[in-house]
Amino acid sequence: MRVVITAGGTGGHIYPALAIADKIKSKEPKSEILYIGTHNRMEKEIVPERGYRYESIKVYGFGKNMIFRNIINVGLIAKAQKRCTQLMRDFKPDVVVGVGGYVTYPVIKAANKLGIKTFIHEQNSIPGKSNRWLGKKVDKIGVTFADTIEYFDESKCILTGHPCAENALDVKPIPKTKYGLDRKKQSVLIVQGSMGSETMNQKMLDFLSSIEKESYDVLYVTGKSTYDNFIKNKFSKNVHIVPYIDGLSGLMKDIDLMVTRCGAATITEAMALKIPCVYIPSPFVANNHQYHNAISLKNAKAGEMLEEKDLTSDLLKKTINKILSNPRYYQEIQANLGKMSINDSSTKIYEVLKELTKR
Repeated sequence: MRVVITAGGTGGHIYPALAIADKIKSKEPKSEILYIGTHNRMEKEIVPERGYRYESIKVYGFGKNMIFRNIINVGLIAKAQKRCTQLMRDFKPDVVVGVGGYVTYPVIKAANKLGIKTFIHEQNSIPGKSNRWLGKKVDKIGVTFADTIEYFDESKCILTGHPCAENALDVKPIPKTKYGLDRKKQSVLIVQGSMGSETMNQKMLDFLSSIEKESYDVLYVTGKSTYDNFIKNKFSKNVHIVPYIDGLSGLMKDIDLMVTRCGAATITEAMALKIPCVYIPSPFVANNHQYHNAISLKNAKAGEMLEEKDLTSDLLKKTINKILSNPRYYQEIQANLGKMSINDSSTKIYEVLKELTKR
């Protein structure tokens, strides 16, 4: 199979795209994959390091109050589509896969022009702008959440789940003792994203400074950009601070509870591994999609949600203790996570792509 994959901007798009690429290669080692991404975002480093051919295009997202850049971007999109058309004429893909981000738009449009089969995947409960536009043009649409189907043509949609969930099950466990956590204690992992958040760090500082008498250990991931300042504070012995964790899903296999944002990759990994979570959705994402992700989980009794604007040290402690000190409730959350999880997402997507290439 010859496949063009496009996704960009954030790890939330890039890593599921790579999970799909890895699954294709595992099923068909002789497959050829071309990844098309942006010229200036993180995928330009990550994808080549994973051994995939990478081609970049220059294009930007549209934004409010950015009239001049938006006008320029119209021309850039036209140039990008022309370049993608030439790349595909040379590469001759059987199918083109878009996994989110504005970079996908000219790639999928070029595939449409050439009559190549197309598939997009939407990770979040509410689709991004690019996928909403492209949903009318593609042959098939994979979604992580059943609620998302209402935004698209239902006849095109397939409930695939999130590709990172399948990867989480396969990853090697990382023992929590590596980070100083006591094997005999319950453990709470708090992570707010790779770069961290100054606002959340301040709220978490208040919480971490008040849990000396709690029975659990806490591992707090500050984010790389805020670690140096945060570590200057003094904490009790049950608090451990790190800037970043490589292989987070491996560590998730050995912790009891996670406090986290509510990006699609994180929550689907938690579903697959049945890790109860306290979700604090970021209010600064497109369409407020993390809030809607979290509401779906809360309504399914598959976790707790706290809004950032309401977050206090006492409320967080109360919510953590509600889960950790009640075995019956803890097991109920685990059971509901298991009901929601789709643990063969990458395989499902591979099968859809295989079917498309037969037509």
